[in-house]
Amino acid sequence: MDVKDGFARSISNSSPTHYVVKIQSFSLLTKNSIERYESGEFEAGGYKWKLVLYPSGNKKKNVKDYVSLYLALDEASSLQPGWEIYVNFRLFLHDQNKDNYLVVQDAPGKEMRFHKLKVEWGFDQFISLKEFNDGSKGYMVDDICAFGAEVFVCKERSIGKGESLMMVKDTTTYKHVWEVTNFPKLDSECCESKPFNAGNYTWKIKLYPKGKDVGLGNYLSLYLALADPTTLPQGSKIYAQIVLRILDQKQGKHHFGKANYWFSTSSFENGAAKFIVLSNFTSQNLGYLVKDNCTVEAEVTILGMVGTLP
Repeated sequence: MDVKDGFARSISNSSPTHYVVKIQSFSLLTKNSIERYESGEFEAGGYKWKLVLYPSGNKKKNVKDYVSLYLALDEASSLQPGWEIYVNFRLFLHDQNKDNYLVVQDAPGKEMRFHKLKVEWGFDQFISLKEFNDGSKGYMVDDICAFGAEVFVCKERSIGKGESLMMVKDTTTYKHVWEVTNFPKLDSECCESKPFNAGNYTWKIKLYPKGKDVGLGNYLSLYLALADPTTLPQGSKIYAQIVLRILDQKQGKHHFGKANYWFSTSSFENGAAKFIVLSNFTSQNLGYLVKDNCTVEAEVTILGMVGTLP
């Protein structure tokens, strides 16, 4: 066995245990723009697999002058969340002159870990095209060749739950305007705007006329909330920048607050308990409340999302 660059090459007189791919007119693959070929599925160790062949090298990895060959886990989407499969595998190339096989594998004893985020392992430089096309080697005879695989599952385990955070590169700001009428006659603890959409989520503005929590009695409290937090998948969170504003209808000196918050099923309402002093809000000189009406605005910018790993 020859171990070089982290993987081993050896010769075997036994044919591959699990699968063989025989290719006729191999040269026509590249000529017909087939840069990647996936075999049919085969079963080994209770899982389904495929061989993935790049006849002129894996261009995505800038491989040239080599055949690239990989083992891929098929139907990885059916795996349970957090499930991992540790595998020893060997990939084969038939020597038709000697009727034996070149075997390429990772260093002996090394187990490769397959899971939903890594479904493919193998060799970018499985064999050089120069060696592969050398008729004296026996790998390509009359434009015919054969590859194979043996797959042995060593162990399986679950790593538990996980999450995926995705930050938004090109953000969009959504704006909603709410006209609140007959403010002095609002007798409920909390008033809500109509639901509105922002970034694939539904929101509403919540106004507490007599304040909330530490603002109770002396302040007007203003919040942004998810309209129906029960629709948010378990474990999901939304990171958003929000601007809440009460318009000054006389001088244009609007009163606003700006902050970033995480929204989730357990924290679906964020804002300011002490948004504005009630005496300032109701003052006829400041222009926030005119003829018993006020205008509230919300701007929402989604900055990131967290979801559970599939």
